[in-house]
Amino acid sequence: MSIVEAIWLALIQGITEFLPISSSAHLILPSQVLGWADQGLAFDVAVHVGTLLAVVMYYRQDVGQLAVGWVGSMTGRHSEFGRLAWLIILATIPAGLAGLFGSDLVENYARSALIIAITTIGFGLVLWYADARASEKSGIESLTIRQALLVGIAQAIALIPGTSRSGITMTAGLLLGLKRLDAARFSFLLSIPVIVMAGGYHAVKLIQLGDAVNWTVIAVGVGVSFLAAFTCIHLFLKVIERMGMLPFVIYRLVLGAFLLWFVFA
Repeated sequence: MSIVEAIWLALIQGITEFLPISSSAHLILPSQVLGWADQGLAFDVAVHVGTLLAVVMYYRQDVGQLAVGWVGSMTGRHSEFGRLAWLIILATIPAGLAGLFGSDLVENYARSALIIAITTIGFGLVLWYADARASEKSGIESLTIRQALLVGIAQAIALIPGTSRSGITMTAGLLLGLKRLDAARFSFLLSIPVIVMAGGYHAVKLIQLGDAVNWTVIAVGVGVSFLAAFTCIHLFLKVIERMGMLPFVIYRLVLGAFLLWFVFA
């Protein structure tokens, strides 16, 4: 991989990881459409580290309070953040199980432009429906165990490329009555353990393979994906506060239509 390719792929990862437009779909596209070589496990780990650092840095106050609250709950000192930390752990379990038992199946049969086109359009329309019908009547503090688990189950579906992890968790949050900003906040906090698991899984595979690592490319991947993701989170929250999810729905429909044209033309 050249430095230029590394920059582009890290930008794609950083920009799309937290937007409801599917980062996995966009990372597959360069190889499918442009004929670029697969970015490899080492680069996957690098961009996961970059986006993880971005979301932890952006929500550093929440992350700190969640950690303190969770530890406190273990000693009988219950708090709103301690409860939220347990809900995040609960909601992470379905995605962990899906990744453990379904990742090989997805890798072998679901990483194609046609499937990405279908899921991009299909889940884009579901996001549009959820946003249009959003009641926005509750905040993240009112989440129940059942609601958190439903968001977690939705997150597990995002194993299919083109679905968008952030997109489907925000969709679920909106359908459950969360305000837009609270649905986004819960989605972003929920991404932290998932990114840790995904990055750790790739890191273990990388160690087992023992492949040589280009540290310059790795540094570019971490740095560029961090800056892109941090900026993207900030701008995304401002956009949905003013305009809702419609701009991202339109983008998904256009992207899906282009992919269908690419596949059949």
